[in-house]
Amino acid sequence: MAAPRPTVVICVDHAFVSGGQAKVAIESALGLAAHGARPILFAAAAPVDERLTKAGVEMVCLDQHDLLGNPSRAAAAVQGTWNLAAARALADLLARLPRDETIVHVHGWAKALSPSIAAPIRASGLPALYTLHEYFLFCPNGGFYDYQTNEVCHRTPLSPSCWATHCDSRNYPRKLWRNARLTVAQRLARLPEIFSDYVCISDYQQQIVGPYLPKRARLHRVSNPIDCENLGRKSDPATGDVIFVGRLSAEKGAFLFAEAAARAGLRPAFIGDGPIADELRTRYPQARFLGWLPPDRVRAEMRAARALAFPSLWYEGQPLTVLEAKAMGTPIVVSDICAGREEVEDGVGGLWFSSGDVDSLEAALLRLKDDALVARLSDGAYDAFWRDPPTLDRHVERILAVYAEVRERKRVERREECLQKMALPSPALREKVASRSEVG
Repeated sequence: MAAPRPTVVICVDHAFVSGGQAKVAIESALGLAAHGARPILFAAAAPVDERLTKAGVEMVCLDQHDLLGNPSRAAAAVQGTWNLAAARALADLLARLPRDETIVHVHGWAKALSPSIAAPIRASGLPALYTLHEYFLFCPNGGFYDYQTNEVCHRTPLSPSCWATHCDSRNYPRKLWRNARLTVAQRLARLPEIFSDYVCISDYQQQIVGPYLPKRARLHRVSNPIDCENLGRKSDPATGDVIFVGRLSAEKGAFLFAEAAARAGLRPAFIGDGPIADELRTRYPQARFLGWLPPDRVRAEMRAARALAFPSLWYEGQPLTVLEAKAMGTPIVVSDICAGREEVEDGVGGLWFSSGDVDSLEAALLRLKDDALVARLSDGAYDAFWRDPPTLDRHVERILAVYAEVRERKRVERREECLQKMALPSPALREKVASRSEVG
């Protein structure tokens, strides 16, 4: 008999695509619905992605601001520390769902939901897992990254050195608030402990977070889903610009790419926007700035590009743009310190360069002036992606297998707890009760 499809409560800050985290949560919900499961998206911030409504996905959206969008800093600080409305709404939702068929899957909490979601999940007794899109469960600023020095941070989170260091992208008071919030999440809410299972989206990421996970936590490797059409190998790959796709911010390496391209005599193209956009335009007026584009336009630009530059200075999780470029048959120049390198075999589907080293990145860009090399890297990137493409269907199949494992383990634990409470003296009687519980 086939296992029943689960009810999945997907918790995420935004009910719309605000970044990679929300994109994966929403597309996972759509995929689960298409596979016959019952996804329920629980989010704090509106608007609701219209695709969810069209697909009949159940929604609980609180119509709140996220922390950055809240007009009141004081209200944002309170909401970010303990979102009481979210805790109450989640408790109400979980209380009315079938106990033996429901699982809670958290994709994000740090931008709107807050650590308060731990209380209703724990009280429900439902199995819960967490996808590690970023590192807010373990690092105050979510990235193990010092935004003041533009370097990876190796300090122990919440240590005296961590408290004393201004590493926030904005100001030191905000860093202190984030430290306080993580203290609440870890020591008061005990948020990391409610998840029996964690989903890593890259092997490299697992190495980063491994030391911080609860001792009994189980890890699963499930790639993010990529929605791309197989267009075949490029017929003329050695054309177009080297492009950057993503948020224009210092930690993404945008300045590094612009400077290396200028030294290499290339005209860089930027797709995206962000806090350093104006400064980039001023310092590098020769560059093309296209702003944010619709997904189909981004894919078209990727397909036409000579290469994608992914010069991120922080660890990342599993960069979607790297995977999308591979699907298009576009080589990738990637930093050797970020998780994106896992998707690029150096010299096969792209080139690695030393993180933060403008000379190393310049050398890689100069190599891309070789048309024959670009053609070979293009074929390598395309073949590597389509050999085992992380499509939405494959993502859903793998995540459903994880759900089944987690639910089965929870069912066995409940059965054992029941038998221990009954303290039955006869092994035969214990076995008889166990078999009846399985049937029931």
